[in-house]
Amino acid sequence: MALEITTLAERPEFAPALWTMDHTWPEFMLNDPLADLFYPFTDTTYAGYVLVADDDAEPGRPVARACMIPYRSEAAELPDDGWDGVIRLGWLARERGQSPNGISALEISVRRDQQGKGLSSVMLGAMRDHAARLGFTELVAPVRPNRKHLEPRTPMSEYAWRTREDGLPHDAWLRVHVRAGGKIVKVAPRSMVVAGTLAEWRSWTGLPFDRPGDVEVPGALAPVRCHPGEDHAVYVEPNVWVSHPLT
Repeated sequence: MALEITTLAERPEFAPALWTMDHTWPEFMLNDPLADLFYPFTDTTYAGYVLVADDDAEPGRPVARACMIPYRSEAAELPDDGWDGVIRLGWLARERGQSPNGISALEISVRRDQQGKGLSSVMLGAMRDHAARLGFTELVAPVRPNRKHLEPRTPMSEYAWRTREDGLPHDAWLRVHVRAGGKIVKVAPRSMVVAGTLAEWRSWTGLPFDRPGDVEVPGALAPVRCHPGEDHAVYVEPNVWVSHPLT
């Protein structure tokens, strides 16, 4: 398979298929309200920061996408609100006409039938290269460890720093980042916040959400806190900040 990776700005014809691509994201993950400050503008404002990939076997049909957002921050540390935070900072910079001084990865998605072929690491390398071409000296990423959902009650502060005997991260996706040159910096304790009524959570997960307390949801990195008396439940997802120096 020979991949061609370009930006959405270079190949705008990909836009419709890119967002209907068969993926494995849990439904509740698609309901973070901060996403509305980025995804509706990917084929216009942020088209130069979205990478698309197809192969010679099916030219014109996307096999993967990778999204980044430029942002501006004067803080010394990466934000505790991770994914939500960089989207908000990116939006504010654009609205205020400020020049960005940072760029963050937001996601890499691989079409379901193409998973397990190493495409995520290829797209990560393409993101690093593209950020460097744009003049940035660092790409940061609020990483969602891909095996953490198997341990939803383990604190991320413990999970993120767990290593194998060879010193590499225990988590496979964190391991890919470190092998690519990334460095684990800190935990983003509230990287994504998804709140909904009990009816919404039932529709997203198929679970009853009828008792107070923590609910373990398939695909979630931490339990969802259910409040039946107030008719809502809230998911606060921790991520792991990884820094990729580009020079």
